[in-house]
Amino acid sequence: MKAVRTGSAPSSLDTLELFEMDDPGAPRAGEIRVALKASSLNYHDYAVVKGMLPTEQGRIPMSDGAGIVEAIGEGVADYNVGDLVLSTFFPDWLDGTPPGSAFKRVPGDGIDGYAREIVVAPTTWFTHAPKGYDAAQAATLTCAGLTAWRALFVDNAIKPGDTVLVQGTGGVSIFALQMAKAAGANVIATSSSGEKLERLNDLGADQLINYKEVEAWGAKVLELTGGAGVDCVVEIGGAGTLDQSMMATRVGGHIALIGVLTGFAGPVQTALLMAKNLRVQGLTVGSRKQQLDMIAGIEANGIVPVISDKFALADLADAFRHQESGKHFGKIAVDI
Repeated sequence: MKAVRTGSAPSSLDTLELFEMDDPGAPRAGEIRVALKASSLNYHDYAVVKGMLPTEQGRIPMSDGAGIVEAIGEGVADYNVGDLVLSTFFPDWLDGTPPGSAFKRVPGDGIDGYAREIVVAPTTWFTHAPKGYDAAQAATLTCAGLTAWRALFVDNAIKPGDTVLVQGTGGVSIFALQMAKAAGANVIATSSSGEKLERLNDLGADQLINYKEVEAWGAKVLELTGGAGVDCVVEIGGAGTLDQSMMATRVGGHIALIGVLTGFAGPVQTALLMAKNLRVQGLTVGSRKQQLDMIAGIEANGIVPVISDKFALADLADAFRHQESGKHFGKIAVDI
């Protein structure tokens, strides 16, 4: 079967290699065999293939995978042949507090991921896909969808009338916009592109800010909220945008610190953090139980992922180059 792996160190997009690997065979007790049909790109995957994370040479990348169950092992009762399933980001984190091993066994990073045609794994590594979804849509949920869900409804409790700030037009931000609107919240969205701001408006964003034109966008958010600030910020920038996010947040508000697009470290206005009694919480995706809750929420509200582009598995390097360009809106999917 075909798969893609990282090449010689240091890794780069040019060293990604399409190769033939052995078929994993039949599932054992408690396992399912899945014919993978789709994956989707996340910044974490990009960091792996670019050599920004210390992963093993020859690693099969991609944390997200969705496909059709081809066979079930002895004792499997929750899945049937033909079911559409999607992977979980942390195979060892089923519920509650994450075990220490969880962060070392992320598919596509600590262990081989889903840039391949077939996988055999324990049933707990997957969940059913939302009803009505195709494989590409399902594959967008594992990382980006669940990250947005946790930011809004696990580490926070967004409700009708609340105001949420989302940054940019990547997968997490678009999911957060869709989910917040489904919950009855108001959404303020930022982007540097006028065209993308129009698309954010079409998705239901209530107010828009071009952060290239308005550098002090934190103060602009305060203005738009009558001086109150937002209840929650889905912070994907990191060090370079955190101060503006703190300015934009209401007293006692919540900042879900998700991304590091503007840097891994930097100075923080601790006095502002204290003065506003803010809760800044780092988060990395979520548990299998949280994924099941998210899927129930998606089905109840009819949320459909926004996929801007699709690439073949053999063209995975080009998919990442497209991600680098910043021209996508929402998710980039990979057909397997």
